[in-house]
Amino acid sequence: MMNVLYCGNDKVFDGVLTSALSIVMRMQTPKPLRVYIFTMELTRVKPAYTAMQEKHRAFMERALQKHNADTKVLLYDVTDLYETHLKQSPNEGCYCSPYTLLRLLADLVELPDKLLYLDADIMLHKDISLLYDIDVSGVEYAAARDHYGKFLLYPNYINAGVLLFNMKRCRETGIFEKARAQIRRKKLLFADQSALIRSTTKKKMISQRFNDQKFLYKKTVVRHFSKRLFYLPYPHTENVKQWHVDRVHKVFRYTCFDDILNEYLALKEEFEK
Repeated sequence: MMNVLYCGNDKVFDGVLTSALSIVMRMQTPKPLRVYIFTMELTRVKPAYTAMQEKHRAFMERALQKHNADTKVLLYDVTDLYETHLKQSPNEGCYCSPYTLLRLLADLVELPDKLLYLDADIMLHKDISLLYDIDVSGVEYAAARDHYGKFLLYPNYINAGVLLFNMKRCRETGIFEKARAQIRRKKLLFADQSALIRSTTKKKMISQRFNDQKFLYKKTVVRHFSKRLFYLPYPHTENVKQWHVDRVHKVFRYTCFDDILNEYLALKEEFEK
């Protein structure tokens, strides 16, 4: 059984859908898959912060089951948990959105002992088993280095967009509880990522191929469509996500995801109807 967690509101449904499609469409051998989604209603902060709904869950489940029959999508509205543990923290207006904080509630929901957290802007380039089967016994999680942080901060600074959790160990060490306490206490540069790093007891460093944030190589397993620095024709940043299909072609010139993205475009049209 493979267990994957996403967090977000209805505005990132396209990201979660494309990412989950890449999982099932890059599997070499179909395997039981459980996709967990944490969402919440937070319109008190911003009117656009509305939760994913049952229609999103059901539509995604049907789409994924066409490729991998033993797939279930489980949607959790964690609004009450968020308001109890993280409401109006100094990090509620963090650099992304409060939805990045939802993974810090993972110990408060009944989840499997092994859990792969993925940001919504993630695409699987190869079989997820290459990542999921990594041994995390004895550590809280496995993670790859942050492409820029390893140069600007310190060599083993991790990117929290891909985290393979040993939830049993996490509950024992209280990593999530400690991270929530930090989120409530003061504003952090990278909010939940900073809180997790500071609360870690023991982690496993894994290859950059499991979270490539800038380039796509033949060996890349996970391509993370995070904000990227370009030097030409002048220094600037681009924040191209995989669901920006035309931009993926124009900026990155990727065609390797076209089977997934073409299916996504057809699904998107169907869902909007």
